[in-house]
Amino acid sequence: MNVQAYTTTGQATEEVALNEQDFGVEANAHLVYQAVRTHLANRRQGTSKTKERSEVRGGGRKPWRQKGRGAARVGSIRSPLWVGGGTIFGPRPRNYRMGFPKKMRQLSRKSAYSMKAADGQIMVIEDFTVDQPKTKAVFDILKALSLETTKTLLLVPEYDRNLWLAGRNIPTLEIREASKASTYEVLNNQMLLIQKSALPVIEQTFTKI
Repeated sequence: MNVQAYTTTGQATEEVALNEQDFGVEANAHLVYQAVRTHLANRRQGTSKTKERSEVRGGGRKPWRQKGRGAARVGSIRSPLWVGGGTIFGPRPRNYRMGFPKKMRQLSRKSAYSMKAADGQIMVIEDFTVDQPKTKAVFDILKALSLETTKTLLLVPEYDRNLWLAGRNIPTLEIREASKASTYEVLNNQMLLIQKSALPVIEQTFTKI
């Protein structure tokens, strides 16, 4: 499978061959679903909490006597039925983390890459960096590729601090190391922009099983 490669000025160059074993597999939709579900679950903090009746302040004595007032019997002003009382079945701190086997994780990423390739949502760009963390430098590259309004994931071979700082203020752009991009991140963007030297990194990542 071949995709068009571009320069930072938007000029088309030669086509680049994508590895069929990584970008041309039969997509496993259910595995992709599991990967996305696991990713979103692992992002949850699980710190939501409400107070039960034993945790709210007050209610140390019986508000009024049991009989003789013509009113319903009450044992505490902190009953869940009263304003200011405890909460019934409210959220409690918990761990939402889910496990996902490595081979399944790798296959789900291959499926995500293959889905993007099949939909024509992959572009290859020559390697580039920025001397200073200036957002305009990165935005001009996206504009030259007509991606300034397209939600884009840029895959780079390794962490580049200046490039990351320059791109983080662009709301439609995410920058990730090619070896660390998740299935969710690949699918959560309209266009996958890959630097040329990041392609071997992706291939090497999948061979480490």
